[in-house]
Amino acid sequence: MQDYSSKLLENAVNQIAKLPGIGKRTAVRLALHLLKQPQEDVSAFTSAILSMRNEIFHCSCCYNISDGEQCEICNNPKRNKSLICVVQDIRDVIAIENTHAFDGVYHVLGGVISPMNGIGPNELRIKELLARLKENAVDEIILATNPNVEGEATALYISRLIKPLDVKVTRIAHGVPVGGDLEFVDEMTLSRALEGRREM
Repeated sequence: MQDYSSKLLENAVNQIAKLPGIGKRTAVRLALHLLKQPQEDVSAFTSAILSMRNEIFHCSCCYNISDGEQCEICNNPKRNKSLICVVQDIRDVIAIENTHAFDGVYHVLGGVISPMNGIGPNELRIKELLARLKENAVDEIILATNPNVEGEATALYISRLIKPLDVKVTRIAHGVPVGGDLEFVDEMTLSRALEGRREM
């Protein structure tokens, strides 16, 4: 148990330490850093956090985060609305957008099927995805859930629901990472890489 000379500092440290990946030492360092900053910088920081918490919406179409009813991606006329990439959460949208390699739109499920954690298909936004497919002309669905047991089960479940709707369903490729050495790659990843090989 750490001793603080100020209850206010202790309270701030305890709140900062609740953030993911932040231990007590880092929380102390961040709290002391904020204490040294000019008042206007700290006010701008706290105002940005409060605004984010109170004013961000979920897009009514794809469930990405948004400043309005629909996100900038769904509102962008240059995006290919007939191509939907299905992801687990908002972090996946950010990761794919950072590649600048995808010009379609998204559908954020809000997680994956995980019986161990009590999450079934009804807890995800699968019904909303199916409604989008029925209401709009969609050529292809890309399933971009993580390549783990839950992600694979979710992708398989969704693909079986979509098959009768006559929409092409694809799965993102999984394989050897760029710069990786084959001797250090696990068997499952290597076998996926072999299955997903393409002509050069």
